[in-house]
Amino acid sequence: MSDTHSDVRVRAAEGGYDVVVVGGGAAGLSVALVLARACRRVAVVDAGQPRNAPAAHLRGFLTRDGVPPGELLAAGRAELRGYGVDLLDGLVDRIVPVPNAGGPAFDVHPADGRALRARRVVVATGLRDGLPELPGLAERWGRDVLHCPYCHGYEVRDRPLGVLGTDPGSVGQALLLRQWSADVVLLAHTLDISADDRARLGARGVRVVGGEVARVAVVDDRLNGVELADGSAVPCEALFLAPHLVARDAPLFGLDCDRDAQGWVVTDRTGRTGVPGVWAVGNLADPRAQVITAAGAGSAAAIALNHDLVDEDTERALAAVTADSTSSTAAVAAPAR
Repeated sequence: MSDTHSDVRVRAAEGGYDVVVVGGGAAGLSVALVLARACRRVAVVDAGQPRNAPAAHLRGFLTRDGVPPGELLAAGRAELRGYGVDLLDGLVDRIVPVPNAGGPAFDVHPADGRALRARRVVVATGLRDGLPELPGLAERWGRDVLHCPYCHGYEVRDRPLGVLGTDPGSVGQALLLRQWSADVVLLAHTLDISADDRARLGARGVRVVGGEVARVAVVDDRLNGVELADGSAVPCEALFLAPHLVARDAPLFGLDCDRDAQGWVVTDRTGRTGVPGVWAVGNLADPRAQVITAAGAGSAAAIALNHDLVDEDTERALAAVTADSTSSTAAVAAPAR
């Protein structure tokens, strides 16, 4: 449940927010929690499109191993409500800098027409996984078509595992998965595998099967293997692949954030971008971050951001004191009439 439009109008009338967080995953909610506990006025705007929604459970999160992803987010949102954080549903389509505000300031625009004024913004909108266009594959994503051995490997340990060769990193993925199973096959598919890589795979006990994969085979709602273009079948009970990672970075368009050679936003270790007042955290800034990593990054960003606000608050207070002192001195020095 999100806050009502009237709630948001009240907040806007009272001067807006210290921070608006765009994205309500583990990173964004962690940012909001730490800032709320620092007595900051915070809003979170979330589109409800978490990357891990297809997965039944999240793994590797201390004390939360095996919890459904949605349950973790629901618990986080409940905690934030207890601190007075405004939770708003919606897709933010743009963030506009406010000129002549005496410091960084932004209007955050959800697609429904609202405008939220904030001194700082944190974008934690994550990424989406682009999948190969193979019949039946997308329907199995997050179930038995997987990407991260650390997230899913234990649950499919000691089973026949396949790796779809779509990326140079597929070789490393196959070598890694050998830790969880003695039966691993790298399906070359569209990948050209060098002689050196074939030797490494063979030494590790990973088989290589040539030919393009035509589709995944499912029996009784379970992955049974893959069918190659020549009609032959390769059995496996889970299929791993390296998806094409696509940043959900539309809210950053127009803010002129620096990008790296692959097009990902550049930040320092706290998530601060090159644009004053703008932070980016979670998978948007670190595509390899797991849920627990993203949550930690959100906490670190919030602490750095609060210090940034304290510095600005201090400079404003000092300027006000100096102005008052100058006015008082001028009044004393003025000749009597």
